[in-house]
Amino acid sequence: MSRQTILIPDPSASDKYGITERKKQEIDFLTQEVLNAQNEVEQYQAIVDSLTEKSTKLQTELATAEANKTQALNNKNAVDNVINNAKDLYESSGVTYQEAATAEDKIKTVATEINTVINKLIYSAEVINKLSNAVIRKKAINPLISDELISMVTKADSDANNAVALTLVALESVFASQASTIESKSALSLELLQATKLYEFIIGEEIDNVENEISSSKKSLKKYLYDAYDITSNIYEEILAASNDTTSQLNATKNSLSKAQVNLKSLQSGLAAANAAALAS
Repeated sequence: MSRQTILIPDPSASDKYGITERKKQEIDFLTQEVLNAQNEVEQYQAIVDSLTEKSTKLQTELATAEANKTQALNNKNAVDNVINNAKDLYESSGVTYQEAATAEDKIKTVATEINTVINKLIYSAEVINKLSNAVIRKKAINPLISDELISMVTKADSDANNAVALTLVALESVFASQASTIESKSALSLELLQATKLYEFIIGEEIDNVENEISSSKKSLKKYLYDAYDITSNIYEEILAASNDTTSQLNATKNSLSKAQVNLKSLQSGLAAANAAALAS
């Protein structure tokens, strides 16, 4: 009989093969984990870069919006001052015009009264003149009429004529004053009209001088500048909210990126250690 050789497996070789496979599987697993972690870091980094760019852009837009809002506020305050000045001008023009109208009415009254006085003086002067002429004629007929009486009626006649002349001068002065007042009133009327139109244009309201009522108008300098301030304020608030939200997202993403980077470094260290162990075995 021939002898047969029986091969008996070496237990140590089987164990060594199993360990090598496990290490390889561990290294493959760690390698995949590192790749996943790197991908996660890259994703977070891309988001951080995008949010950083967006945040920078929003900060620029916010600065512009704030400058526009400030300018609009200054314009709004300026138009408020203009409105107050225009209102003062309108009201003072109205008062001055009313005073001129009152003065004109008074001058008319004075002119009427002086005219009445003149008519009476003229009548009196005519009576005195007739009386003086009659006395003088009687004196020529009757020498007994005293010279003193003749002097008195002559003086009375002269005084009456002087009174009429002086009153006529006064009436002419009143007429001149009346003409000046009418001219002033006309100028003040134009000033009041212009002041009223200016005030109406700024506030966008039509003033009824009779009933002192106000009706709304859609277009005005006041409304335009007030609307501009409201619009710029709303834009500023919207950009501010977007900027704050982006900043919040950026901070949260940076935090996640930091954690992902720490995790990646930990996995890379683990993989390096596994590779070193595998080479040493």
